[in-house]
Amino acid sequence: GASADGGSCSKVRHQLTGGPAIRDIYSTASAFAAVMEDGSVLTWGNPLKGGDSAAVQSLLRAGGGVHQLCCSSVAFAARLVNGSVVTWGAASLGGDSQSVQEQLLGEVRLVFATDRAFSALKNDGSVVSWGDSRAGGNNSSVMDQLSEEVA
Repeated sequence: GASADGGSCSKVRHQLTGGPAIRDIYSTASAFAAVMEDGSVLTWGNPLKGGDSAAVQSLLRAGGGVHQLCCSSVAFAARLVNGSVVTWGAASLGGDSQSVQEQLLGEVRLVFATDRAFSALKNDGSVVSWGDSRAGGNNSSVMDQLSEEVA
C-alpha cells in the first residue's frame, strides 16, 4: 500500500524490532499503531489520521502506558493503565478530546468507537462521548438514559 497511508513502517522499523515485543497492532483507514509489551505505542502512516503520536507520547508514559487501544477510521483513543484516556488523529473526528478531557482523566473502564467518534464507559456507569456528533460523538439526547447503571 501507499507508504503515506501506513504501507511502510520503515521509519519505525528499528523500534519495532529492537525494543519491547509487540503486544498488538491496530489501524485506522490510513495509519497503524503498535502497542508494545511495556505499554508504549509506535505509530506510522498518515499523520493526520493517527500515524503520528509524538504530541501525546509524554501523556501515554505519564499514564503508565496503554492498557486498551481503540480506533476509529481516522483517530486512536488509548485507555491508560491509570484509567485516563489520551487521543490523537483527525481532531474533529475523535482525535481531539479536549472538550471532554476532564471527564477522561481517570476511572474509564472501556473505550468504544464508530468510524468518526468515541465513547468511554466510566467505572460509575456514566458514558462520555466525543468526535463527530453525527456519528455518535454527542450523547446529550440520551444522557438521561445513560446516567446510571450502564454495564
